Amino acid sequence: MIKNNNIRNLRDEPRRVVMVIYPDAHILDVVGPLEVLTGAKLFLPDGHTPYKVEVIAQQSGPIQTTSGLTIQSDSSFSDALNDSNPIDTLMIAGGHGTVDALDDQDLLNFVSAAARKAERVVSICTGAMILAEIGLLNGKRATTHWWWCPILSQKYPEVIVEADAIYVQDGNIWTSAGVTTGMDLALSLVEMDWGHDVALQVARYNVMYMMRPGGQSQFSAHLVAQKATDPTINDTLEYVLGHLTEPLTVTTLAARACMSERTFARKFKDETGVTPAHYVEAARVQAARVELEQSDTGIEQISLQTGFQNAERMRRAFQRHVGVSASDYRERFRPVTSKMFPTPEGSND
Repeated sequence: MIKNNNIRNLRDEPRRVVMVIYPDAHILDVVGPLEVLTGAKLFLPDGHTPYKVEVIAQQSGPIQTTSGLTIQSDSSFSDALNDSNPIDTLMIAGGHGTVDALDDQDLLNFVSAAARKAERVVSICTGAMILAEIGLLNGKRATTHWWWCPILSQKYPEVIVEADAIYVQDGNIWTSAGVTTGMDLALSLVEMDWGHDVALQVARYNVMYMMRPGGQSQFSAHLVAQKATDPTINDTLEYVLGHLTEPLTVTTLAARACMSERTFARKFKDETGVTPAHYVEAARVQAARVELEQSDTGIEQISLQTGFQNAERMRRAFQRHVGVSASDYRERFRPVTSKMFPTPEGSND
């Protein structure tokens, strides 16, 4: 396997990871993060197992997920409560079954007890609702799927909801947004446990960009454009996406929509949840990200192509929306062109 002399925290015993599931959990919330974690073994010294994974549910045996596929639970909550072995990482899956799970007292009791002896507590997607229900998120920063963020805020006002983040760490508690962001979070755990080099190789193996920072926005300009119902606002959104290099001020957009600036700004915010200026800047960032990921075009030229006018404006916009500079973004997310797999031992290639 790939040899790596820059591996952090090698230890004899694997880290114990306990994944909590329930009927109608989202299967990718479960297997996505676990694939990332267990995949680290491919890039550690031969015979070294980084994580020992267990799946726990109300009862042992098959548990049906939202897709109709089943996942095998290793043991029940009651049996797991009697297990005195320490937990390195407790993970709570999300999914359509979360609402019913919030009424499952056995599940809540297990998560509460297990969290007390876990080094880290992690929620994937709507699993954050379960952590909030037992009070673990009180006074802490957290996130969940963008659709559920307003519900999390309203139902649990003591939680500091960061609706735009793909994952958030506050102390030993980690929460992630929807579905695939659980894999981003897991990749950060791999980096914490085994170092950047191993995490980078895991990302390459899974064809993931390395690495989306936790503060990166869930916002997608194209998704916003799809949800607007007012025909005039919807037309404006599509126009922005197709004319990023033009001066897209509130004045010009309002005039195009045949509205006063005040009426236009109000209707735009009501339809999209963001201001026209925020949408325009986010759309430009989104277009610039694609160029940074997929081309060798210089940053100054990309800033012109996407309407920023200069690299400094684009840099500031990237800091606001992505949490890193444009140059750092290119370094992290550029597709890997080197060989993914190691050359067989003894080969001269």
